[in-house]
Amino acid sequence: MPALDGTPLAEAPAIREPHHAPVAHLIRGGMIEGVHYGSVVVLGADGEVRCRLGDIEAACYPRSALKPLQAVAMLRAGLPLEGELLSLAAASHSGEERHLAGTRRILERAGLTEDDLRNVPDLPYEPVVRDTWVRQGRLPSRLAQNCSGKHAAMLYTCVLGGWSLDDYLDPAHPLQRAIAATVEELTGQRIAQVTVDGCGAPLFSVSLHGLARAAARLTTAAPGTPEARVADAMREHAEMASGSGRDVAALMRAVPGLLAKDGFEGVQVAALPDGRAIAVKIADGAVRARVPVAAAALARAGVDPSLLTAFAGEPLLGGGRPVGRVRPVPALAPAPLTACA
Repeated sequence: MPALDGTPLAEAPAIREPHHAPVAHLIRGGMIEGVHYGSVVVLGADGEVRCRLGDIEAACYPRSALKPLQAVAMLRAGLPLEGELLSLAAASHSGEERHLAGTRRILERAGLTEDDLRNVPDLPYEPVVRDTWVRQGRLPSRLAQNCSGKHAAMLYTCVLGGWSLDDYLDPAHPLQRAIAATVEELTGQRIAQVTVDGCGAPLFSVSLHGLARAAARLTTAAPGTPEARVADAMREHAEMASGSGRDVAALMRAVPGLLAKDGFEGVQVAALPDGRAIAVKIADGAVRARVPVAAAALARAGVDPSLLTAFAGEPLLGGGRPVGRVRPVPALAPAPLTACA
């Protein structure tokens, strides 16, 4: 399948040790105590790279940042979800009761139950929810695992398509082949590597540049298309795509029209309605660096910095009082969309 503009797909990104660069400094008492390495790309509304740090062309695993693309593929294959349930299909949810109830609703529509899920049993992702779950004596379950909405949607898609259920996570399954084709189409490049994500689903490796390009294609898609439906559902039901108090939901509420999705190991992607987009990979997977670096990249893309003050990072404490914080490197300071390499 060619890229969206009709051109052939680019070759798969190189599988190599990424040439990451410093993207954030850990400042304590006015001194750099530590350095977070990673890679950052900022795309302009025309799709051109306006800012880059590190290695944006090496193959990487987007982890759950790929979920919006997986949801697009399922809609194309006939999944009829809308609104909060579609947002849940693209979610890394916190395991709140509304997430569990929504996943049950998807399964019920498919005529299935939790027993049909093939994701890994787990406790809820959100620490407060997880602690409550444990105090109540509840055990890990497939429903509570943060990818259960996606898995329920995958099963529903298989039922509607007349596809087998037991092997729906096999990369050779028709559903997973359809998802892989959509990932390649939206990123504009061949998949470099296929492995298994934490939940058990196939995980496709693309470049950080391709990931940002795909996010922009969702937010600039024509109304009513699968891409636009996923973007709209996630923006309108941000808490279903993540959870109460989660930074990615707060980011979508703070910036009008923003689509954002995080992923394990320090991945963040976000796109604005005009096609400006950013993608971030923190080399050591640190959340404490992902959030402020993503906010800095959005400011670099032209988002009003005053909308992003809540995402500057948690303060570092010394003796119970703030003595520093994680700060993006100066190259990510707000500026016109010019090269920051």
